[in-house]
Amino acid sequence: MSDKTVVITGATSGIGLETAALLAKEGFRVIGIGRSGERCHAARKYILEAAPEADVAYLTADLYHQREVLRVALEIHDILAEKGNGELFALINNAGCAQSYYTTSEDGIERQFALNYLAAFLLTHKLLPDLIKGRGRVIMTGSESHKGIRVHWDDIMLTHRYHPLTAYKQSKLCGMLLAKGLNDRYAGMGIRAFVVDPGLVKTDIGDKAGGIVKIVWHFRKPFGISPAVSAQTYGWICRQETHPAGLYYCKCQPCKYSREVTGQNADRLFQLSHCLCGTEQNSEVAQ
Repeated sequence: MSDKTVVITGATSGIGLETAALLAKEGFRVIGIGRSGERCHAARKYILEAAPEADVAYLTADLYHQREVLRVALEIHDILAEKGNGELFALINNAGCAQSYYTTSEDGIERQFALNYLAAFLLTHKLLPDLIKGRGRVIMTGSESHKGIRVHWDDIMLTHRYHPLTAYKQSKLCGMLLAKGLNDRYAGMGIRAFVVDPGLVKTDIGDKAGGIVKIVWHFRKPFGISPAVSAQTYGWICRQETHPAGLYYCKCQPCKYSREVTGQNADRLFQLSHCLCGTEQNSEVAQ
């Protein structure tokens, strides 16, 4: 597996860290991304203590901000050109957040939408040439909460009536639509996209949110499973010699997903996302 490179965002704790550790131990070359240089160093040390021969590197980037996404995408591209023949085997868009209050990134994007969805869209867009060359797979961290919600096309940032759970659920639905849109556009080029529902997991995502989200998470978190358990589904998808056929997976099994996950909604979201990121449609392969 040493010739297969996997990029994982949100890889310094929780699901991302355990997935990075699992894949590194199995021989994949792992590039993790985290917001804190100190936590990136600690995460790499944690992985190497369990797998001293692992090929693992960490890059620091605050993916809330588009300039940071663009910067780290260039760094990844350079690493792949040097070590991986320009091929990316898998991109795991795992970075995510929950927020109790309406706040925006420096780009003016509501922060749950910015990190949980739009950063994944932009990073995937910039790494598409490497994914195409590697006939790679894109994996989104999803949630059962994507069901029972629709995209608020008239106010996607929820500026007029913000509710933290609505924003979170919508961001996860958008992640589903990203995977659907990627498959519609690039399956013929060898790329496949998936969404993993990790279930209720004992992570610190809710602890960082403050306010009502932190309070609710305090009561829900003890009932969650270990991140190492959730990591198994990501590992299973990466381990398959041929792309699995499904879109939405939980516990290594395909699951039903929302009826809102349609080609029409994916097309509309892609168009909006290109506008929000200042990127051009149909320009990915030419980069």
